[in-house]
This record gives sequence, structure tokens and C-alpha cells, in this order.
Amino acid sequence: MASNNIPYMTVPGSMVKILEKIKTASTPDNFNSDFMTTLGFKGGNYRTFIPWAKKIGLINSDGTPSNLYKQFRNPATSKISLGEALKKGYASLFLRDENCNKLDKAKLKGMLMEITGEPHDSGMLTFMVNSFWNAKEMAEFSSADVGSIDSDSHEEPQEINSDGSKDEHKKQIRLGLNYTINLVLPKTDDPSIYNAIFKSLRQNLLN
Repeated sequence: MASNNIPYMTVPGSMVKILEKIKTASTPDNFNSDFMTTLGFKGGNYRTFIPWAKKIGLINSDGTPSNLYKQFRNPATSKISLGEALKKGYASLFLRDENCNKLDKAKLKGMLMEITGEPHDSGMLTFMVNSFWNAKEMAEFSSADVGSIDSDSHEEPQEINSDGSKDEHKKQIRLGLNYTINLVLPKTDDPSIYNAIFKSLRQNLLN
């Protein structure tokens, strides 16, 4: 994978400050260099945040804030949304190690060296390592939703009584049996014999 496919800022030390500003500022129509200035970051190096944010999906290719951007501004979903964005932007890292966010810097740098082919003393490699490292400190990588309803649950629903209460009694098993009875009737002209046979059936089997 080419080095330029890995997102990075040339001033990764400002990563957290920019992300914190985004959380408190209003959502712009277009996230451009003018908005960076509005956030208080005027230098050209700060603007390398924009291509970084586009590669991880916080900003769309046309500069408009994405849904992940809006979710990042929400305190309830901020960490999870940034974690999802980093998984997208650094997919090559997570493909090699799904827990790459837990690696120390030395191992993270080694993995990026293998992926990009950059030399150990590459300044660009340092930018990549520190950009990911600083951003992940504000992210959460667990996608489990606490308290969500498991749609695949096979638990049988409890019966509801007429007063609205749940029936806590053990479930009863209802069995239905079907019978097939073949009768061989005797040849006779006396109807009382047939009456006696069918009367016996009703009394002993059908009830």
C-alpha cells in the first residue's frame, strides 16, 4: 500500500485540540480552510487535518460534514463514531490486527513500516504514527450497544393475563392426536345392531 493512502497530519500534536473544537463549534455547511481559521487554526500545516478527516470519513469528498462528523459532535456517540471512522481510515492496520489500537508505539510504527514501505527514520512515518495515536485517545472501539434488544433471541414470550399481568406458571405442552378408525361392519338387515355399534363408539372412543 502506498504511503499516501495512510491518513496523517503534519502537525499531529494539534489533532486533539482540533477535534475538541469541532465538538463545541456549530456544524459548517462546508469544512474548508476558512472554517479551520474560524476554529482558530490558521497555518497551512493545520489544514492537513482536512484530507485526514476526509480519508477517515468525518468529512465527505465535497467538504460537507458526514453523518460520522455529526455523531462525533454528540457526547453520547462521540467516542464510538470516531472509533468507527478510524477503523475505516486505517483499515489496513485493523486488517492486520483488530486490536491495533492497543499496540504500543514501537509495534504500531513497525506495522506501518511494513504496510507503507517507509524507512524507519521517515518523517512521514512519524506523522502517521502520531496522527493515529493521538486520535485514538479520543475514540472507543467497542461497537456493542448496551441495553439493545437481541433480535435473534429465541425465548418464547410469556402469556399475558386479562388483567395485564404476566403468567409466570410453567408453560403447558398441548398435544393433539388424530385417530383413524377402520370399521368392518357385519352384513345384517337389523338396524339395532348398527345403532349398538355406533353408540359404543361414542361412549368409549369419541368422548
